Amino acid sequence: MNLSEKAIKLGMKAVYSYLDRDPTANIPKILDWLLEHDIGKGVTKQVVAVKEAIADPNSNWSKLIKSLWTDIDAGQRKVLFENFVVNGSMIGTPIQTKVSEQYDCNVPWAILMDPTSACNLKCTGCWAAQYGNKMNLSFDELDNIINQGKAHGTYVYLYSGGEPLIRKDDIIKLCEKHNDCAFLAFTNGTLIDEEFAKEMLRVKNFVPCISVEGFEDATDFRRGKGTYQKIIRAMDILREHKLAFGISCCYTSKNVDVIGSEEYFDEMIKRGAKFAWFFTYMPIGADAVPELMVTPEQRKFMYHQIRKFRKEKPIFTLDFWNDGQFVGGCIAAGRAYIHINANGDIEPCAFVHYSDSNIREKTLLEAYQSPLFKAYRARQPFNDNMLRPCPVLDNYGRLAEMVEETGAKSTDLKCPENARDYCDKCKTAAEKWAPVADELWKEIDYKPITSGKLKPHKVM
Repeated sequence: MNLSEKAIKLGMKAVYSYLDRDPTANIPKILDWLLEHDIGKGVTKQVVAVKEAIADPNSNWSKLIKSLWTDIDAGQRKVLFENFVVNGSMIGTPIQTKVSEQYDCNVPWAILMDPTSACNLKCTGCWAAQYGNKMNLSFDELDNIINQGKAHGTYVYLYSGGEPLIRKDDIIKLCEKHNDCAFLAFTNGTLIDEEFAKEMLRVKNFVPCISVEGFEDATDFRRGKGTYQKIIRAMDILREHKLAFGISCCYTSKNVDVIGSEEYFDEMIKRGAKFAWFFTYMPIGADAVPELMVTPEQRKFMYHQIRKFRKEKPIFTLDFWNDGQFVGGCIAAGRAYIHINANGDIEPCAFVHYSDSNIREKTLLEAYQSPLFKAYRARQPFNDNMLRPCPVLDNYGRLAEMVEETGAKSTDLKCPENARDYCDKCKTAAEKWAPVADELWKEIDYKPITSGKLKPHKVM
């Protein structure tokens, strides 16, 4: 760690200590200080947005911030602040930018990886169900990925699968070894128990994001009978131990009315969720169910509901597709994140199962400079309308074009899928969404600058 990084760490520790003494009184003072000293105006817009959001002590944002002090263990709150904010952004982002400029490639803020393809559930339409326990990244491989990532300024690591908590012991060991990183897992939640909660509380740098499909009927329809009650028990355990957690919601043509309902949001907030990440169903692989794809009207419904609840509900929300406005379009291929599957294939996105690199054959930096990732970088954003960010779902044929141009291969070991076939399954959805998205885009006042490295934009 150089002197500049040490200074940042010491300074932010002092800031956090001051904040922690009286968050209600001191957050506005810290924001005023940032505004006064933001000579280059690099964060002024974001700080002003936060100030406006918390100006009313009864606003949803004020309530959410207050709940982080009343509901979350003090030790975990401090560690997550240091690892996400200080290491992940203040220290990590300048390193990412330097490496990106030096090698003319994207360098991700976060790396999503699959410890295993195994899962204890068989959810309808999920590609992981095809594989079973056939693929695994060893502890040493996971450790090596993190070591390489940190050298490039990446301090945030997410797990998916399969069910990542099948590898509970290794996940905890990685949290211990890399205590300067923040870890999150997209999990079905059914393997969270008292013992694991105590381990989470001990390491403090791990946060589960529990997959929920709505209420009991909708969740059990896709994930199996009894799953919802197991999820509720997991949430109860996490809340009792004052552990931070969020939810991951895949909205489909069958559950969108529930996922987007006020009753559902209120229930998840009551259960203790502090954030919610929304995805729309993608027809990946041989077992895909295209009928589960949402209609343009349903996607528009979610667009409006999530924005409405951002002004009303004490929960932080992200919509992987509909929030392209705030991040300048597609964030894949290292612009914000990459995906490494359980076979070691380095993919642009969790929803794009094509690759020309494998972690067992290339370094991360070599993968960032691979033809496929370079093709993404050259084309991002894929559309001037940031509500049409995706090269699969929103811009017909763009993925197939890149795959064919670079010679990337399908990473589906059981039933390799031609990229054109995958795009074809999304063609109608792309064509029908386009006019709807274009009308919505005309209504938006705030439009981001999209050139270069991903820059943060207000999400208030």
